[in-house]
Amino acid sequence: MEKRSLQPDMIRICELFAPDNTLAWKLLSQFTWPWEALPVISRLISEVGATLHTSEYDKIGDDVWIHKTANVAPSAYIGNSVIIDADAEVRHCAHIRQAALIGKGAVVGTATELKNVILFDEVHVPHYNYVGDSILGYKSHMGAGAITSNVKSDRSPVSVICGDNRIDTNLSKFGAILGDHVEIGCNTVLNPGCIVGSHTTVYPLSMVRGFVPDNSIYKKQSEVVKKS
Repeated sequence: MEKRSLQPDMIRICELFAPDNTLAWKLLSQFTWPWEALPVISRLISEVGATLHTSEYDKIGDDVWIHKTANVAPSAYIGNSVIIDADAEVRHCAHIRQAALIGKGAVVGTATELKNVILFDEVHVPHYNYVGDSILGYKSHMGAGAITSNVKSDRSPVSVICGDNRIDTNLSKFGAILGDHVEIGCNTVLNPGCIVGSHTTVYPLSMVRGFVPDNSIYKKQSEVVKKS
């Protein structure tokens, strides 16, 4: 797929996500680019948490809210600034380090670590995943061992590459943005600033950089084909 066909408008929030499939939508809709929300996820959780009713959510400490229908394993670690929504499942030895909004029906699996993330409703990160400084859209799924890399090796600010365009984010930590219904294959690495458009499938063992457009199949960096 030619880089010239990729335009920055394709990575706007309104293009990546359908509305209302997350408690975070009110905040997200205030921004143009999805990474603009990353620095304020903790604040968002505090603001949303203050609106949640104790008849539906258990409040733990100052800033953790867990829906009464959520299934959280006793061995899971829950850090600060966390919302776990209805019917979500947090499995054995999951590590929710800090600042995580876990949507309705989402699955956070064994040995999966989350840090500064928004998981839309029905997102699955079920097996040995690391997701940091990232946003995963509705019904997106990361296969076993797939991770987001959220810091560049030289610690310089992360840029988003979209075709011939380079967009500076001024963020030193920025993992990945997955649109709605994205499928990431097992043991894939999503490099800093990676954005995958909705309904796209990424092959297992991939190393993904930059923007992958919607409704595509990512076989390797030089072979991205449109779904038929």
